[in-house]
Amino acid sequence: QVRLAESGGGLVQAGGSLRLSCAASGIFFSIDTLGWYRQAPGKPRELVASITRLGSTNYADSVKGRFTISRDNAKNTVYLQMNSLKPEDTAVYCCNADGVWPSDRTRSRDYWGQGTQVTVSS
Repeated sequence: QVRLAESGGGLVQAGGSLRLSCAASGIFFSIDTLGWYRQAPGKPRELVASITRLGSTNYADSVKGRFTISRDNAKNTVYLQMNSLKPEDTAVYCCNADGVWPSDRTRSRDYWGQGTQVTVSS
């Protein structure tokens, strides 16, 4: 069983910064891709950023140049550094682990964190 524990959300003024963390706990061999999604009220869920086990990254156009995703495989943790925050960044941010492999590498599973609220005021 794998659990994703998120932290770092909160209230910040426009132009400020926050760092989100997501730690994976449990017994597993590896995680293929870790990502951050967000969903604002009345809006569909969207991918913010993702990173593969070897460090290849992908960002939504709206956050390029402002957000940085990283991961520490030794700690099974993924981070999202958010700078120059805008009110439109306000949303619930969820951590996703896509491709969690057990020790016998037979089949992978996906997991989601519970989400953390990010609110940016003007």
